[in-house]
Formats: sequence, C-alpha cells, structure tokens
Amino acid sequence: MRTITPEYRSESRRSRVRKKIFIVVSTFLCVFARAAELTTAPDSIEARAQGCSTCHGPHGEGGKDPYFPRIAGKPAGYLFNQLQNFRDGRRSYPPMNYLLAYLHDDYLMEFANYFAAQTIVEQPAGTTMTASGSAGGHLVMHGDATRGIPACILCHGPRLTGIQPGIPGLVGLNARYIAAQLVSWRVGTRHAAIPDCMHSVASRLTEADIDQVSAWLAAQPPPSPVEPAAAGTWKTPIACGSEP
Repeated sequence: MRTITPEYRSESRRSRVRKKIFIVVSTFLCVFARAAELTTAPDSIEARAQGCSTCHGPHGEGGKDPYFPRIAGKPAGYLFNQLQNFRDGRRSYPPMNYLLAYLHDDYLMEFANYFAAQTIVEQPAGTTMTASGSAGGHLVMHGDATRGIPACILCHGPRLTGIQPGIPGLVGLNARYIAAQLVSWRVGTRHAAIPDCMHSVASRLTEADIDQVSAWLAAQPPPSPVEPAAAGTWKTPIACGSEP
C-alpha cells in the first residue's frame, strides 16, 4: 500500500497547477493566433491601394484637398511614368518620393493598372467646349503659333480626356493643381523622359497664361465617363519621351 507523504501531496498539487496553466496558456495562444489571422490584411492590390485613399480618395477619385488629383481612370502608362518619376526623383513631392523610394517596377505597374481600371462617372458636360473669348480657352483650343505653343487639345484630345498609353486627361482637375504642375514643369522641379515636351511648352507660358489656362480647364464640366482615347486615335504634334 502506497504511503502518501506530504512531499507527494505537494508535488501532485504542483503538477495539477502546471496542467491548468498549460491549458490556459494554450487556449490563449490559440485565440491570439486566430485573432491575428482574422485581423491580417488580405494580400491583394485592393488592400494595398487603400494606402493611397487618404489623399486620392477610396477609388482614386480625388481627395477633399483640391491639390490631390484624381488618378482613377487615367492611362496606366501615364500613372506608371509618374510613379517612376516620383521614385527616381524626376518629380518632386517629398511624401510621394518617400513612399515610393524602394518599390520596384512590377509593384508600381500593379498600382498603375489598378487605378487606371477604376471608372469615375462625372457630371455630363452641358455644352461643347469652346474658347468663349477667354485667353486661357484660346490657348487650350488653338495654342499660339507665334510663341511655339501648341493647342492643349492636340495632345490631350478634343475632350481633354487624354490618350492611351501615356497622356493624361486635363478635365476634372482643380485650378491650383493644374497651375502648380505647369509651374513645376517650367522651373524644372518636374521632369519626364527626354524629349520633355511639357517642359518645352510650359517654358513658353507666362504667369498670366498659366493662371488663365488653369482657370479655364478647371471650369470645364468633364464628360461622362472620363476615359482616355484609344492609342493611335491621333498623332501628337510634338515628340514626347513619355509617349511612345
């Protein structure tokens, strides 16, 4: 017959306590692992693109701050070029330069294709765009041959919605944003592949030209939906390194 000593009783109690602790800890770890599994963001482009939504809107439609442009529906080649330009320092905006600094081309192209595929329905245009006696509208629609400034519509299209694969639309943008980009092209803080056609054009614009063109473009009601024209729909009058 086993003699139960005080030492045996003490060790038995310790063993039961260890088992209970093991069960509690194991249960906690299982619950924690399951919770972590449930809260892990899905590995998808939709999930990763949410990082862009703070500035550019949930679907790239543009944020509340007018300086952040719409990127949805723009040509994928144009978006890819801009992402590369931010990453490689040809276009200067510190938050974007920082965010893209270590991203490779495949990743950037995935973002470009995703936002290019987003369809944004704008308010339908009430009338056909005309210069309407505006100096800015005249430059957009007709240019100024005496200063070597081509009409904006010759590259960006008669509806100013751009063309695949690399020329963006100009409608649906805020005047401040448009003006800031034209100034950046002119002073050289924004660059593109050589030949840098926008730098050449913007260098010929005066401050008044920039203000007038920006205001006129921002006042135009975008067509619905806003879609770039198919590649080859027209030939641009000047060579641009970003447009094959």
